[in-house]
Amino acid sequence: MAHIPSPGDDVRFVGGLAYAAPIGFRPLLLDLYLPAAGADPAPLVVFMHGGGWLRGDRSMVSPAFASWRPGPLARLAAAGFAVASVDYRLSGEARFPAQLEDVSAAVEWLTGQAEDYGFDPGRIVLWGESAGAHLAALLGLRSRGRPVRGVVDWYGPADLAALDGQVGAAGALTDDPLDTREARLLGAPVAEAPELARAASPISHVRAGAPPFLIAHGTADRAVPFSQSEALAAALAEAGVGVSFEAVEGAGHMWVGVADPTPLFDAVVAFAREVAGV
Repeated sequence: MAHIPSPGDDVRFVGGLAYAAPIGFRPLLLDLYLPAAGADPAPLVVFMHGGGWLRGDRSMVSPAFASWRPGPLARLAAAGFAVASVDYRLSGEARFPAQLEDVSAAVEWLTGQAEDYGFDPGRIVLWGESAGAHLAALLGLRSRGRPVRGVVDWYGPADLAALDGQVGAAGALTDDPLDTREARLLGAPVAEAPELARAASPISHVRAGAPPFLIAHGTADRAVPFSQSEALAAALAEAGVGVSFEAVEGAGHMWVGVADPTPLFDAVVAFAREVAGV
C-alpha cells in the first residue's frame, strides 16, 4: 500500500461554508480540507457523518479516530485529496428525502466552486459512515450523469424494511416499539410506509453501471447488522458493479472494539486513489 503522508502546514482548512439555505430551515454548512496545490486539480472526497439521521454534524468522524491529531479528514487532504465534510437536515428537522436532497445539493454547490478551491469536479468520491453511508450509497447509486467515481460505505443501512425486522424492539428510541430511527427518518413506522422505505433503501437502487463501492462493516455491529452490508455487496456484485467488501471481525458499530483503525483508513485512501486515478 502506498505511503500516506502526515498532514502538515500545507493542508488548508476552510470552515462553515454555506452550500444551501432551504426555506424554513437553518443554512446548511460544509467544511473543506484542501491539499497543497499540485500540477493538477485534486480529486474531491465528500464525507457524510453518521448519527442515525437524528444527531451529528460535519465535525463528526467515528470515535475510533478521536485520538488522531490531525484527524482522518485532514490526513486524507494530506494524501492529495480535497475533502468536503457536509451537514444535512436531521430527521427532527425534515423527513426523507430531504437528507438526500441536501447532500445532492452539496455536491452541486461543490461542483460550481471547484475552480475557486482547486479541485476536480470530474473526480468525486463519496464517503459516509452509518446514516451518512446510507446517504452516500443512495447518492452514488442515483448519480447518473454525475462524475461520482466511487462510494465508500462504512456500516450503512442498506434495506430499511429488513433493518426494522433485524433490530426489532431493541431499535426503539422510546417506550413505543414503532419509534425507531427509520420511522423518524420516514415520518412513519416502516411497516406503514413500505414504498417510502423502499425508495429510501440503497439496495432498491442497485443498477448495472453504478460506481464501484468499498464497503466495510463490523461482524458484531448491533445498531446496523452486518447482514445489511452483506446483502448490499451481494446485490452490487450480481449487477456487475465493482465492490470490495471487508468484514471486520468482532467490530461493533462505529468501529467499537477496533484497537487500531489505521488499516481501515488506509483502505479508504487506496480505494479513492484507485477510482480517482491518482
